[in-house]
Amino acid sequence: MGENIGVFVAWPYASGDRHLGHVAGAYLPPDIFARYHRLRGNDVLMVTGSDSHGTPVTVRAEQEGISPEDLFLRYHHRFLDGFMELGVSFDLFTHTDTENHHHVAQDMFSRLLDKGCIHKDVMKQQYCEQEERFLPDRYVEGTCPLCGFDNARGDQCDNCGRPLDATELIKPRCKFDGTTPIVRETEHFFLDLPAFSDRLMEWLEDKDYWRPNVLNFTTNMLRDGLRARPITRDITWGVELPVEGYDDKRIYVWFEAVIGYLSASMEWAKNQGQPERWREWWQEPARGYYFIGKDNIFFHTINWPAMLMGYGDLNLPYDVPANEYLNLEGRKLSVSRNFAVWLPDYLRRYDPDPLRYYLTVNAPENRDTDFSWYDFWRRNNDELLATWGNLAHRLLTFAYRNFEQEVPEPGELGADDKAMIAKVEEAFEPVGELIGKARFKAALAEVMAVAHEANRYLDEKEPWKVMKDDRQAAATTVYVMLGVINSLKILFYPFLPFSSQKLHQSLGCDGNLMGHSRIETFEEEEKSHQALVYDPPTADVSWAPSSLPVGQSLAKPEPLFKKLDESIVEEELGRLG
Repeated sequence: MGENIGVFVAWPYASGDRHLGHVAGAYLPPDIFARYHRLRGNDVLMVTGSDSHGTPVTVRAEQEGISPEDLFLRYHHRFLDGFMELGVSFDLFTHTDTENHHHVAQDMFSRLLDKGCIHKDVMKQQYCEQEERFLPDRYVEGTCPLCGFDNARGDQCDNCGRPLDATELIKPRCKFDGTTPIVRETEHFFLDLPAFSDRLMEWLEDKDYWRPNVLNFTTNMLRDGLRARPITRDITWGVELPVEGYDDKRIYVWFEAVIGYLSASMEWAKNQGQPERWREWWQEPARGYYFIGKDNIFFHTINWPAMLMGYGDLNLPYDVPANEYLNLEGRKLSVSRNFAVWLPDYLRRYDPDPLRYYLTVNAPENRDTDFSWYDFWRRNNDELLATWGNLAHRLLTFAYRNFEQEVPEPGELGADDKAMIAKVEEAFEPVGELIGKARFKAALAEVMAVAHEANRYLDEKEPWKVMKDDRQAAATTVYVMLGVINSLKILFYPFLPFSSQKLHQSLGCDGNLMGHSRIETFEEEEKSHQALVYDPPTADVSWAPSSLPVGQSLAKPEPLFKKLDESIVEEELGRLG
């Protein structure tokens, strides 16, 4: 029996394109994880969607002079296209402006309010006299009082990761006109986080398998003491409060967006015609993994678990494998200065698998890493192409030309043949264990080590030379190696689904290995919305080694990867900023 595995992915603000830092931090890792677990026979549910109500959406909409809805829909559709082209296999990628999400978020607010987990209080908030309005947290910038970073936001400091209140900022300024706001009092609803401190600390006791940065950050936050956190704001875009008399306030995005994991699961179940099936991942034995960047740790290891505890009868996170940051050419990425590599731009010029490879071998799992166009070019040519792509292509080309375009009959296997087969067979357990622990960089290194060993074996056997004097010996080597690359196809699949699919076809195997993502329109009571959905593979494969039957027809091979010219390095560096 398979396990229920929930793969919950950070909700991207629908205020701009995703850059490669976002992909490395939160969107590629869960796809590797989900594809692996599906091959293991586990029931995987991977969901997220566009964050429609984040203040970055309203900030940019005001800057462009359009409505928040128009802005978020623009980027929502770009997300759908980009993630589909990258091969991210979301079971559902929706957004937070659906009727379903509004209802689920309001239900959680109401239940926590009824159970005394939410209370009203007066808070001090920055007010812009020139704009004549209260400023939501992200409308205020200033110096962090904790680390001195001079471009901290009113809700959080991106430098030290600590959550903030806008009134704590030193030298605050209005994001729009640069004026210094004043502090005024306003009434809001608060989540009583201190009431959950002991339960949260107890919940952390067995989390020694968490990444150290995640566990240490969370533990330190709890030891420092939690404060009640306001969960409403004086804005007009977002989820309305299910309480009379607060028409000018909305549920704030940091409270509402995490509820999207639950609401998206419910939406997926309804779309399947099984509206209660979401419970398999939320109320029955299941493991929920939350893939995020390190700037979101607080919201997923303290805030969301407290909300789930207060609501009751819902599974808490099993793991939160948050990544560190991906820098660019030795510097921090900067959206405001356009110093980033944007996903749509990358996909217009290059294939997805080389990016998936590079961002995995260079993953910021435990420390910040750096994206370098020179390193990308080098690794594509010297590792991905030279080690794996050339191995598969030269073997298939030789087999196709010399053995009637089919898998040849082998002779008796020798010790070295059996050792090569054992090498790839023995890789499945440790590679799978590493992926299961969200150690994707180490897992891919193990797979590449097997590919190196396969190259060594093939170079020693030299079937192209042996063929002249001993066709049977050459046939044995080709038979062994076709089985080896068929198994490597599976080992590489979570990381490189497009090339694994291409190899699957070249090997003459039946069915679709990769699965298929598509955009679908769903109707609600008052409006429709588009979402990304995933149709699973039709190929009969699993996370296990697999040989090929003698006589299976081979298709004309195609190169798995393209060799890149070094000129791309200067071209791409010239595009930055």
